[in-house]
Amino acid sequence: MYPPPSRLHATHDDPDAPVRATDNDAALARLSAVSKRYLNDPYIAALVPRAHLQEPRPPLINIGTYLRGQGIDELVDGFLRSAGDATQVQIVSLGAGSDTRFWRLAAGPHKDRIAKYVELDFPDNTTRKAMAIRKSRVLSPALGSPDVVSVAAGGTALRSPVYNLLPVDLRHSPESSLRPLLASPENPLLSPSLPTLLLFECVLVYMTPAASDALIQWFVDYLSAPLGSIVYEMFGLGDSFGRVMLNNLRSRNVELPGAAPYPDLASLSQRFLRLNFTDANALTLYSIRRSHIDPTELDRITKLEMLDEIEELDLVLGHYAISWGIKAPEAADWRNWRIHPKARAVVDEDEYD
Repeated sequence: MYPPPSRLHATHDDPDAPVRATDNDAALARLSAVSKRYLNDPYIAALVPRAHLQEPRPPLINIGTYLRGQGIDELVDGFLRSAGDATQVQIVSLGAGSDTRFWRLAAGPHKDRIAKYVELDFPDNTTRKAMAIRKSRVLSPALGSPDVVSVAAGGTALRSPVYNLLPVDLRHSPESSLRPLLASPENPLLSPSLPTLLLFECVLVYMTPAASDALIQWFVDYLSAPLGSIVYEMFGLGDSFGRVMLNNLRSRNVELPGAAPYPDLASLSQRFLRLNFTDANALTLYSIRRSHIDPTELDRITKLEMLDEIEELDLVLGHYAISWGIKAPEAADWRNWRIHPKARAVVDEDEYD
């Protein structure tokens, strides 16, 4: 959760390098959580250079990565189920980086439900990912036969019948950036009449509030079918611990212009309601760990590693949240779309010491 400083220095020629580098840290964190048996992801190693040589991350990062993954996985699965078994859906992952969700879905029970899976990111990130996919015997088969897969835009884009990896700067006006990619009048990549899920994992906080609102609003206006959105990011950074987090990131030349409007959990839900979603919710990772993980599973991950500072863990988890919103004509049909509470687990905190 705290990116290492060595890779995050901006240059005068490339001020966005620190933000792009956070994707590498997220990939290494997931690789570490997989290697320590918190998560099962057979695809992440293919997207991390020299994966077998990477050092594991500290337990605090592994636990946070696990909770993030569990919460978002449940929401994605719930969205697909809520849309109806006979309905195809579209998923758009914005600032996707090295995410492996497409491959995990392609190998799971919902594989035939995905009409389009679109990943959007900076051109540097999409170029690296496109090259890794094309070279990987693990990743490339899920896209289809080679004759239906194409590299485009000078190697920055990868297109297939379902999966599409496209370069874009999400801070630009959606009319000039998203519409040509996703909604061209001749051959739109996204259908406005299919249920669509947006994924934002540590993306909007790096954008100005005006830019992130415009980004979400574009999808609200374009889509006539149910629209879901999941956001994972830090929030509530006005307290003493939050200021430490901000200063830590600033020392690595990473700014969070999108953090200020979201001082508490309620404000994260209000983002969606303000942008004409019909229902919205939010949970901190702290809450997810305490009451939304199956007790048996929580007991399993508690025993994977020793953790010295449980208070620091709780502080960090309390500053990261998953929020989600739905825009649907019949909101009641979607009110069961959530991260469901599990029987409260009794965690022996001494097991961490």
